[in-house]
Amino acid sequence: MKEKSNDLFERDSKIERLISVRPSERQLRHAEKPFYLFIHFGMNTSTGREWGNGSETVDDFKITEIHPDQWVEVALSAQASGLILTAKHHDGFCLFETKETDFSVMNTALGTDVVRALSDECRKVGLDFGVYLSPWDMHEKSYGTEKYNDFFVSQLKELLSNYGEIFEVWFDGAKGENAVDFEYDWERYYSVVRELQPNACISICGPDLRWVGNEAGKTRKSEFSVVPAYLTDAEKTHEKSQHSPDEAKKMKKLTSKDEDLGSRKVLRDQPDLVWYPAEVDVSIRDGWFHPGGGHVKSAKKLFEIFLNSVGNNCSLLLNVPPNKEGLIEDEDLHSLSALGEMIERMTQKPLAVISPGELESNTVAVDFETSSNVRFCIIEEEISKSQRIESFELVIYNKERRTTFRHRGTVIGSRKIIPVGAEGIKAGLIIKQSRSTPIIKKIGFYA
Repeated sequence: MKEKSNDLFERDSKIERLISVRPSERQLRHAEKPFYLFIHFGMNTSTGREWGNGSETVDDFKITEIHPDQWVEVALSAQASGLILTAKHHDGFCLFETKETDFSVMNTALGTDVVRALSDECRKVGLDFGVYLSPWDMHEKSYGTEKYNDFFVSQLKELLSNYGEIFEVWFDGAKGENAVDFEYDWERYYSVVRELQPNACISICGPDLRWVGNEAGKTRKSEFSVVPAYLTDAEKTHEKSQHSPDEAKKMKKLTSKDEDLGSRKVLRDQPDLVWYPAEVDVSIRDGWFHPGGGHVKSAKKLFEIFLNSVGNNCSLLLNVPPNKEGLIEDEDLHSLSALGEMIERMTQKPLAVISPGELESNTVAVDFETSSNVRFCIIEEEISKSQRIESFELVIYNKERRTTFRHRGTVIGSRKIIPVGAEGIKAGLIIKQSRSTPIIKKIGFYA
């Protein structure tokens, strides 16, 4: 267990450049709560569409009741830390009281500010609340002109001023192939968010959280947080955005074209680098709005996605769409409740939890009090000092010093969850490659 890579503690100007890229305070706070729910609800729920077609009127919104208290209870049962609501989707229909358009829930039979109703319920129980606001708007007549940027900014200000603390603002890059070729004033949007909600992360078409590259819950073998700065513009351009609902569905089967986003080789010739961790967005159903194809992912599948996202240096945004009665259906509820039990059970029986800090050698040894069945190991780097570890091994030994489990991994970052399922009395974490001295915030072993 005393093996050591010759360049483990290598530290030169190239390495210094990489580890100088570190998260902002808002990104650090966000990393502490890496699992939250998406609520796709609105005009499409009423019409049964995934995307609108631009012909909808307020009379097409037939929904007369909502149950945001149930949505919040479902989030709590799933062990989620917050909710993000589609305040306005591509159809332009607003789920909030706005002075900018009559195309709003306030002019329907429901007549309820859904954003307010859900944000209030979140605050009651201590859940974080976020908003999705689609830049593409099929309904607004000013779309495609500079006046639309004023319109969008005014709505953004309404959302960020009237509903308390916002933890995430989600900007969608999707734009129909027949949409007007129009450039959004992104920098102006960002400045409004920073002014009104300085603690909020701006995601997808934003500088704080990047899209993982698919909607299937898949991640890369190595999810780096330090990546080329040009990736912050990747989802903004028309040619790279989603252009139709069918194309969005196909994306569930795709992985990113760029598997390697942050290795030393990739970063070597990049002039500008940023801290830009991935967010995994995936729906519990085949589609985003209810019924979304009807098929509901099992708790086992959801837990697999959780391990592959939250357990692989990403955050997870899991979509749960309410139905026309404003309720999350029983099948979804049961999967989410069972998922929450799996997540809670994962750390209920700690065998050993330590905080090594800055390592003096390439190995961390951990002794358990007795021989135990190790179910999970969770490793966290001190990401406030950047992401450093590039290759490691985790080994479990029995009383006879024989290896009962060996896992070879690459990056760790904010959180690496390793399913173990082996008997042992000792463990060793061996760092094979690191950008300068590894700094480990916590290692936990759980039965």
